[in-house]
Amino acid sequence: MITKTIDDNSISVMPEDSDDLLNLRRVIKEGDRIVGDTTRVIKLEKDYARPDKGERIKVRIALNVEKISLDDVLDRLRIGGTILESSNESVPHGSHHSFILKVSDGITVTKKRWLPIEKNLIESNNKQIGFVLVAIDTGDCGIARLKGTHLEFIPNIYSGSGGKRYKTNFNIEKFFEQIQQALFSIVKETDTIIIFGPGETKKRFSNFILKSKDAQKYKIQVVEGIDSGGEDGIYTFTKSQAMKEIMSESKLAKVSSIIDEIMLRANKKSKKFTMGFEETLKANQFGAVELLVFSDKAIQTNDEKKIIEFLNDAESKGVKTYSVDSSTDIGLRVTGLGGIVSLLRYAIEA
Repeated sequence: MITKTIDDNSISVMPEDSDDLLNLRRVIKEGDRIVGDTTRVIKLEKDYARPDKGERIKVRIALNVEKISLDDVLDRLRIGGTILESSNESVPHGSHHSFILKVSDGITVTKKRWLPIEKNLIESNNKQIGFVLVAIDTGDCGIARLKGTHLEFIPNIYSGSGGKRYKTNFNIEKFFEQIQQALFSIVKETDTIIIFGPGETKKRFSNFILKSKDAQKYKIQVVEGIDSGGEDGIYTFTKSQAMKEIMSESKLAKVSSIIDEIMLRANKKSKKFTMGFEETLKANQFGAVELLVFSDKAIQTNDEKKIIEFLNDAESKGVKTYSVDSSTDIGLRVTGLGGIVSLLRYAIEA
């Protein structure tokens, strides 16, 4: 999330991914003031204008927040309330309006007082390391950017080599040029590029892009042991031991280790873990939760307000929380385990 502090009460924010939108859902409360650009339908008063038609215009408004919710797909945040100010005199103050906030939309949030947990939530993703994953074979290449636990894919790139028959007329450097162009279109300066796949193609591609001046500013790592390319190769890597070792400080690796520990405790009949909302809620009331992971499905299938209040309460008690979504196998595993799981400091009796 891109943030800029205006004064003690106001902070401008721009969400960069779905995790940021979720954090804003946890930060923005009823009674806060939101300023941002939106669109509004204005009734036309021209001669011969149809009374049921209007013109949609862009307008900047200040809104007193009365209701906030995530859309089902978690890539949009709906903020409703009463208009306090507007940049267009045709937009009446006191009327109701809803912002639809998406990734890369900017707003300014004003509160009477910012809580430490709220400031931490809007700044937490700024510390996350980004990775661009390249799963390459002679036939195709998959590219995805990993930020936090969210994987964002670009379409697979195909070489047109025709398998083993490419030897006489296949120009692999043309294929590499296509991949390099796609790669540099999504990589950020602070990202690490990780290249893997079967055979020697990954090393050849690494050597190819290292000739580019643009590549000099990135950390590039070639990984052995992942024997598939394309999108399948990306998913294979995110489930591998190599991922945990190479990306040990990443959010995905930490969450993967938490899930592994939960399964280990379950196999040992330990009671120092929870699965599901009600079980985790009870453990949190006792102050027993140490680490918590929740999936997007937990919010979609339960009372959203109740889940948000629970997450904020847990974090205010010092619990480290991690969100995951269905873009990775880890997110699907958490959903399958009830949507919310946790590791406990001590067991809670039933």
